[in-house]
This record gives sequence, C-alpha cells and structure tokens, in this order.
Amino acid sequence: MFSTFVTIPKVDDAMLTPSLRMARIKQVFDVPPPIEDLPSAVSQALSPLKLTSRIRPGETVAITVGSRGIANIATIVRAVIAELKSTGATPFILPAMGSHGGATIKGQIDVLRQLGVTPETMGVPIRATMEVTQIGKVLGFPVYINKFGSKADHIAVVARIKPHTDFKGDIESGFYKMMVVGLGNHKGATAFHRASARHGHSKVLAKFGRTTLKNTNIAFGLGIVENAYDQTVRIEAASPSNMEQTEKKLLRQSKSWMMKLPFNDADVLIVDELGKDISGDGMDPNVTGRFGPSLSGSYGPRVSRIVVLDLTHKTHGNALGIGKADFTTKRAVEKMDRHLTYINALTALDPAGAKIPPYFDNDRETVSAAVNSILTPPNRLKAIRIKNTLALGEVEISEAYLPLLKNRKDLFLTREPKRLTFDRDGNLPPFQFQTGLGT
Repeated sequence: MFSTFVTIPKVDDAMLTPSLRMARIKQVFDVPPPIEDLPSAVSQALSPLKLTSRIRPGETVAITVGSRGIANIATIVRAVIAELKSTGATPFILPAMGSHGGATIKGQIDVLRQLGVTPETMGVPIRATMEVTQIGKVLGFPVYINKFGSKADHIAVVARIKPHTDFKGDIESGFYKMMVVGLGNHKGATAFHRASARHGHSKVLAKFGRTTLKNTNIAFGLGIVENAYDQTVRIEAASPSNMEQTEKKLLRQSKSWMMKLPFNDADVLIVDELGKDISGDGMDPNVTGRFGPSLSGSYGPRVSRIVVLDLTHKTHGNALGIGKADFTTKRAVEKMDRHLTYINALTALDPAGAKIPPYFDNDRETVSAAVNSILTPPNRLKAIRIKNTLALGEVEISEAYLPLLKNRKDLFLTREPKRLTFDRDGNLPPFQFQTGLGT
C-alpha cells in the first residue's frame, strides 16, 4: 500500500473552502453535427477509391485499430470490414498502438476489447504480434512496421485526425502517426521518438511516414474527425498518393472544431479523471495548456494548478500524464500500473509524464492543497472542474467567472452556484452530465 507523505489538518467542508462556490455551465461550440448513418458514410467515403480495382478476391487486408478512445470506432471498423468483404478480400484486425497495452500481445488485445473490437463483434480475427520488420532507414534511424502488416497483401489505415499533444505542424496525429508509431509497435515507436528528440517531431514524422508509404502495401487511409462534443463529424478516405494532403486538410478542420475550456486562464483546474483512452498524454495539453518545454506557454490556456482526482477504468492503470498535474489523490496513485506507465513514458522519452505529484487521502484534502497554494481568496479564485479533457460540453466554474458570462453567447448557466461539498469519505460526487451534454 502507498502511504501519504504529507499530512494536512483534518478539516470540515466549511473550513476547507468557505467561499468556493461552483456553478454549472453549458458550452455551445460552433461545430458540425454528428454523422447519423456511419456505415453509409464509410461506404460513401471509400466508393471513389474503387477498391475492387486495388484489392483482388482472397487477398488479405490488415485494418489498423489503435488504442485511443475514438468515438464509434467499433461501428466504423465493422463498416470498413463490410466494404472489404464485398470485394472478396480477407480482412483482419491489426492492433496498431506502439507501446500501449504494456507492449504485449495480451495487453493490446485487452485494449481492443475495451473499445468493443473483438473477433466476435467484428467477424474477423485479430492478429497481434510485437515482432516488426525493418522497411527502411531515415536520418540514421530504422523504420519498422508490424510483421503481420508487412506480410499482408494490403493495409487499411484507420485513424482519427487531430492535434498532437507534443508538437505542432501541418501533420500531427493521424495517418502518418498511425503508420509510424502505431504500426511500428514498441520498437518502431521508440525509434521514432529517439529520432524526433534529435531532429524534431514534424520533420521525422513526415520522413518516416513517406518511407512507410513508399516501402509498404498501404491500400488506403480512412480519416475520422470529431467535433468538440467527441462526436464523429467527418469520414474521408484517401489513396496512398493523397494521404498526406488529406491529413493536412482534415487536421485544419479538426483544429477549428476542437474542444476547449470556457476561459483562457484558471487558478485551479480540477480534472476528475485522466487516461490513455482520453488522450495520449492522459489529459490533452491542447485543453490544459500543459505541453512539454518546447511548447510551454505558447498554446492553450494558462492554468496555475491542475488537480487530478482519478484514473479512467479503460486506461488499465496507465497513468502517463499524471506528472503534468500539481496534485492528485491516493486512489489515483494506487490505481497506477507502474509497468504500463513507465514503458509508455520511456518509449516516448517523457519520464516527467510518469512522475507522481503530491497526493492526499481524498478529494477534499487534494483540492484544499491546490486552493491553499494559490495566493487568492477563495471568493475570487478562478476554478474550473471538468470530467476529463474529452468531455467539455458541461463544466463547473467558480463564482469569480460569473460576471464574464454576460458577454459570452456560447456559455449558458445551467445550475446556480453552490458550495463545493464532499461525501463522508471526503470525496466529490461523480461529475454527472445532463443527457446529451459532454458525452
């Protein structure tokens, strides 16, 4: 068992934050509506590629599925499988998640199961291996691809296109990252991050990605874009020759529709949960503003203190990103799987992301430590509480923000302020959303 290193006086709620009162607001983002018929959208996207002219009956097609919490991923992958089967092809699922899942076959299959992707739900086998094949060398570093992928007749790259958590460029997280990091398994992800540390992420991702396209059997890419409500709003397919330009275009759209906090500065940000299913960094730095040293202060909001209360169930104990928090709870630390977290952190050359911040016995003590570390009276403290960095349709804000609402057409008060309260164990009640908001 872990023990608390710092003991603070036991206090009741009134002594804790007597003036910290939180209101509930709804954020309205100007974004496209979700796609209603996803199978039809997949079919329409793939139709111009004329798959029957690219893929012959009986040929195998490896479909990449990563570890991210992509909305509707099981439905989308099933639709891709149906389209491929209609050509007479023999598709199978290929876990493409770098070092995630503890860099083990069982771990990566377990991640897919949590996403609803199993042989039973997909109607095709899952072929997982940590073995890789070297397909080239770039800037003095090897480029690898999953061994089953290299042996398949074709590879279908299914990826969400979104801003990256560690760098900025015209290609960030999408087709290229899935090919280079996802398909590269642990060995390929390690090579990419080491090359990036020397030459820069954008340059390396472009060169590694182009090498993968040139030296492998990529059939097509299927790009998925989500809006600020974590809903699927765009599905677009691209041939290998057009994947780079398509990714650039979809990334621009994704950035314009991305989620964000309601205000650009906060004294305290309370995050109920972090996890790899939420973001590669556990908490998306595009939301929290907590990027690495190279981007620190350049993007995102300015947040003085971040509090993390828990880990998601689907992160399987991978607590990468907890090092970006300033305070956390004992239960979050006890749920941390050091093996999974450290493998991920070391592969990404990000040991700081796995550091454990000061932690306390319950939410009350943790929030108290954050509030008391700010030299601002509670009644003027700017605090925001969110479920996670993917769920921002509804958030809680302290009273200090309320005067700013009158000039905002995108924010609506849904619950009057009330004092932050805790249960008998000193924990906050779960963050509950109204139907259809923030989910």
